[in-house]
Amino acid sequence: MIEENSTINELEKLEIELLLEALYRHYGVDFRNYAFPVIRRRIWHRIRLERLKTVSGLQDHVLHDPEVFKRLTSDFSINVTEMFRDPSFFRTFRSKVIPLLKAYPSIRIWHAGCSTGEEVYSMAIVLHEEGLLERSRIYATDMNEDVIEQAKLESFNAEHMQRYEINYRLAGGTRAMSDYLMIKHNQVKFHPFLAARITFAQHNLAVDESFNEFHVIICRNVLIYFNAELQHRVHTLFYQSLSPSGFLGLGHKESITFTRFTDCYKEIEHNEKLYRKVK
Repeated sequence: MIEENSTINELEKLEIELLLEALYRHYGVDFRNYAFPVIRRRIWHRIRLERLKTVSGLQDHVLHDPEVFKRLTSDFSINVTEMFRDPSFFRTFRSKVIPLLKAYPSIRIWHAGCSTGEEVYSMAIVLHEEGLLERSRIYATDMNEDVIEQAKLESFNAEHMQRYEINYRLAGGTRAMSDYLMIKHNQVKFHPFLAARITFAQHNLAVDESFNEFHVIICRNVLIYFNAELQHRVHTLFYQSLSPSGFLGLGHKESITFTRFTDCYKEIEHNEKLYRKVK
């Protein structure tokens, strides 16, 4: 029985590798270096929803039905976000990075893996309150076209408002969140002056290259879904995209430690994984 299970596991791994290779070769999307346990769970989730039995069966449907492909790649996109998510990160950014940015005549910020944009709008609010929004441009990207289109709607469900208000206060907010919002039909819409400084676009960290030089790059809770090879690619991309003395913000479970860029950054705040490029 142990040998049989081992054979099944090896066969399943081969099927998954073939599926990911097929996605790359047929559609040009690359999930081959995503963390295997994460990608495996998402694949089986889609297999069950499509009422199939095997990974190979899913591959057949994906290659011949673009709608199944779209549903599967949407499953691979991990979209977890909220306004001022992890408020201490925004509070630390406000106290330790903003004072240094005030010396810049213009500021370019890249939010990579922005999901539906709540954290991007949070950054715009911080920049506005610190008098920097008018000289800033925020580029917000995600591999998932659907969440980018949702972010462009500049709104969120009103049922989240109470939690977001708490996050805003904990993040060091100096006004009322209602100053930035309009409520209509159970949807909360951001005031246009915030969106005017944000550019949303599709970008895949696994295959796409740098598209500008940035003073700040924020990519939080995305790298944890990548294997070591893809993490290295993304760290290289970020390093090449950061201007001299630029700032990098990662998620709580992410780090530059054990990468070849360890000595290229100075830690600003260990608990919040905020770094400044020094070489």
